[in-house]
Order: sequence, then structure tokens, then C-alpha cells
Amino acid sequence: MALDLNLLTALDALLDERSVTGAAQRLRLSPPAMSRTLSRIRKATGDQILVRTGRTMTPTPHGLAIQAEVHDLVQRAHAALHPEGDLALAALERTFTVRGHDALIAAIAPHLLNRVLQRAPGVSVRLLAEASTDTNDLRHGRVDLEIGSAAPELPEVVGETIGEDHLVAAMRSGHRLAAGTLTVEGFASADHLTVSRRGRLSDPMDDILRERGLRRRVVASAPTSTTGLSVVAGSDLLVAVPGLVCRPMLDRLGLVTRPLPFAVPPVPVIVSWHQRYHSDKAHAWLRTCVREAFGATGTP
Repeated sequence: MALDLNLLTALDALLDERSVTGAAQRLRLSPPAMSRTLSRIRKATGDQILVRTGRTMTPTPHGLAIQAEVHDLVQRAHAALHPEGDLALAALERTFTVRGHDALIAAIAPHLLNRVLQRAPGVSVRLLAEASTDTNDLRHGRVDLEIGSAAPELPEVVGETIGEDHLVAAMRSGHRLAAGTLTVEGFASADHLTVSRRGRLSDPMDDILRERGLRRRVVASAPTSTTGLSVVAGSDLLVAVPGLVCRPMLDRLGLVTRPLPFAVPPVPVIVSWHQRYHSDKAHAWLRTCVREAFGATGTP
């Protein structure tokens, strides 16, 4: 049987997506066409490659065994058939999708977009808010970069820590705790608001207080730091937020910040992307712009 090298690309997508529909979307094919391609792959390899388990598809042992080799072959073939020259930013036309924590996006967006406008006027950037649940959008190519504090869990997603921030207690200037040193007892006695995209009313600070025999009252949760700070500006609630990336909004709202009265780990700033874009020169340039933009916010 003649060897069809197009099957390698389809096999790579199928093993990565573990879904006929997902692979079809990536390769811009219809699901029926991808199903027919999977049948041809099964005939060529003499193996089922993917088998249905409930609502999902699972690679066979042979599929798992050849996945890394197939991916490497596809990447090498792409490099050989489409050699990249120098990146011509002035002529680059591309749309990038960047999703992340609202305070981080707000802090870096002006610096990032200024760089894009100056260096690559044909590039557009879609800025998306964090999803309320975990997604596979990086895997599916719907998002180019994610910026947040969580390290990637998928093995094919690359994560790079580009800095860190520290939590502070934020409150309105007339709050009873706005002047002087914030003590642990004072912190625990305040009415609090948490920031949680899932609506959680507790966080690790409750464990810290519990170890000291203290409890706090959490009145509400907010889905984003931006919402949380707006609520705090018009109430007697207190909220803990990353102090550096939230600084522009803290200043605009006239809020007061105090160091937390106990040690908490710094908040990492992590940029994540799918490994398929690792050697893409335009994508690498975008990552550089994000690093520069983060550095320009004054964060360490």
C-alpha cells in the first residue's frame, strides 16, 4: 500500500486531541472526513489507535507508544517543507488570543499593545478573561497564551514563570484599619471579600488564621480583582489582592493597602502555551512582548 504522509498529520492531531471532532477542527476538516481518515489510519497501522470509552476516546497501547514519535516526525516534516526565514514584523498579519487573570491583563495590556502597534501593525490581540472552569483551549488552539498563577497540568503545555507578586490587604481610606499597622487580630476582625472565579468563600488565609485560633467573616466573593476592588471602594469590606499588578486600580480608586500581618507565599506569574507553538517565531516574539510588558509594570 502506498504511504500517505497526510495520515501522519491526522494521526498526530487525533492522538493529541483524543477526539475526532477536535482533530477535525484543528485540521479544518469535517468530522465525517476525519472519521474516514481514522479508518484509513487503522487499516494502515493494523491497530485501532483510538477506542471509545464512554463519551471520550482513549489511545490504545500502540497509539500511546507511537505518539511522541509521530509528533516529532510531523514537526520535522513541517520544518523541512516550510523553513522559516527571519521574522518580518512589519509584514506580519496574525491574530493572537491571550487569556489571563484580570488584574494581570489590565496591568500589562497597555505596554503589550503599545509594543504590538509600534513593531507589528498588522497584528491584532484578543484579550480574554479567565474561564470560570478549566479548559483545554491551549490544546485546541483557541488560545495562544494564558497568563496567571497556576502551572500547567497538561504535559504538552509549556509554562514559564516570568515574575511574582505579593498579596496585600486593600480597603477604603476611611476604613477603621486604614491607619497604623495591621495586626493579625485586626485582620481577623474585619469583614472580608474573597476573589474567586468559582465563587469560593474561603482561601488559604483562613487556614493561617485557624492555626492561630482565629476566624474571619467572609461576607461575599467577587469573580475578579477588578470587581472586588470596586466593591471594597464603596464598603467597609477588606480584600487581599496582588499589590503590584493591582496598583493602577488601587490608585484610581483611592484605596489604602497594608502588608498582611502573616507570611504568605508570593504569587507566581506564569505564562503558558502549547508546545506546538514553541518554535514558532511569531509566537516567540509575542512571548517576548509579554515578558517586556510585565517588566514595564514595575514588577520584579
